[in-house]
Amino acid sequence: MSKLALVMITLNEEAKIGRCIESAAPYVDEIVVADTGSTDRTREIALELGAKVFTYVWENDFSAARNYAISKSSADWILVMDADEWIEALDVSGVSEFIQKTGGVGRIEIKSIFKDSDIQHTASDYISRLFPRSLRYKGRIHEQLNTSLPRYNVPILVGHDGYFSQRKSDRNVPLLLLELQDHPDDPYYLYQLAKEYSGLDNGAESRNYFSKAYAALQGMERFAPNVVTEYIYLLMKLKDYEAVLGILQREHAWLRRFPDYHFACGVFYLDLVLSNPAQYMEYLPRIERSYRLCLEVGETELYDSVKGTGSYAALYNLGNYYEVLGKAEQAIQCYRNSAAMGYSKAGQRLIEMNEE
Repeated sequence: MSKLALVMITLNEEAKIGRCIESAAPYVDEIVVADTGSTDRTREIALELGAKVFTYVWENDFSAARNYAISKSSADWILVMDADEWIEALDVSGVSEFIQKTGGVGRIEIKSIFKDSDIQHTASDYISRLFPRSLRYKGRIHEQLNTSLPRYNVPILVGHDGYFSQRKSDRNVPLLLLELQDHPDDPYYLYQLAKEYSGLDNGAESRNYFSKAYAALQGMERFAPNVVTEYIYLLMKLKDYEAVLGILQREHAWLRRFPDYHFACGVFYLDLVLSNPAQYMEYLPRIERSYRLCLEVGETELYDSVKGTGSYAALYNLGNYYEVLGKAEQAIQCYRNSAAMGYSKAGQRLIEMNEE
């Protein structure tokens, strides 16, 4: 029977490492932690929970650190997690079958929690994290497995609550800049740097790198729709509506299957009309069309997607649109459909309308 190891790299994660290890311990045969210089109780907590803890001298290279950690494992298969993640669900039989019968790399679902305007959202993506011990990583940051083995989704759901940590940005930005010295036109690294600067509220630098990432896209990249969608939100924040219109007029075919893109369009067209009704009123019907397209596409596993953009959140926003237009019956139906999916904001709106 193949053995499975949880493998991690850490730095000052005393607040979260216990949650991660305890969530994974029932499913793995070994826990390996490569600590990169913690000055808190990260190492002690990991040891107390049964992990094998090794010291790794940080070299500004995430792949080197992960590969070192993998080399310290004696298991046949590796499950990579970060300390700010935890296992929410794991189908033991499904994972066992994958390990025993599938010659590939397992993509686990990462459910990331983040806040936007004090509203909590959840984004979901499938990331390659379960693989044979013989494989290694490449890339000093946002590292990728160096293999051509096929990828398969596996039944592991992992929660994540570490988005846009100031500490992580302090480490990530210099490494991304180093990667761009070697790969100046790589849209992935340009996109990651744009996101880091956005998280740091540096709109000028974020726009600079989003613009470069967008220009470098071929459209076949798995992350391409995310680049465009997040670029649109940034330009909206900067009130550059004409720049967004320029992007939308290109009508990239590879955006059509991404509900988050259509959702962003719905949000944008509303902001656009409100910014200058006399100039932009012709775009009003596009709000409805955008949210209808969200529902047509539905939720997706193809990309890193915010939950609800293809279902309950799109219905709720569509309800808002109908309500503003005085179409109460259509609005109520949208709210009811959204509330039936568990969206509390829709239920609250029905109560406010005396339609609960």
